[in-house]
Amino acid sequence: MSRHIYRCPLRWSDMDAFGHVNNVVFLRYLEEARIDFMFRLAPGDGSPSFAGGSVVARHEIDYKLPLVHRHEPVTIESWVTKIGAASLTIAYEVKDTDADGSERVYVRASTVVVPYDLEAARPRRISAEEKSFLQEYLDDGGAGDRAGRRGTRGAVAA
Repeated sequence: MSRHIYRCPLRWSDMDAFGHVNNVVFLRYLEEARIDFMFRLAPGDGSPSFAGGSVVARHEIDYKLPLVHRHEPVTIESWVTKIGAASLTIAYEVKDTDADGSERVYVRASTVVVPYDLEAARPRRISAEEKSFLQEYLDDGGAGDRAGRRGTRGAVAA
């Protein structure tokens, strides 16, 4: 199982009055990581995979630590925990590493995504090509461990 790594920049406008990343902004960070994962890394040149739209059916997010403004990007690791016929679940960790090497996790989250056919204006099934791509990132180790409390076994540089 690999994890997709996305380096997300922090913007001054993302902060609340206390200099923390606003909780709602974390959802936008997850969206950026998901788009980078599903669209930029879709298999093959000219592949129709993930070219259509998608709908978020569910978000689940656990806020662990406040994230304060700084100039360095934060790391978002993404991986797949479930692949169904017409939906998939992506798990995330928003984190960084201290100078001493200790890891800080700010958010653990998951999103249920439904592929959507924009022309037909309806949900669609996951194609064989998409499923093959997603299986490279599949870790179905259980919902209780959905947010990756284990270490990263592989990574894809963004």
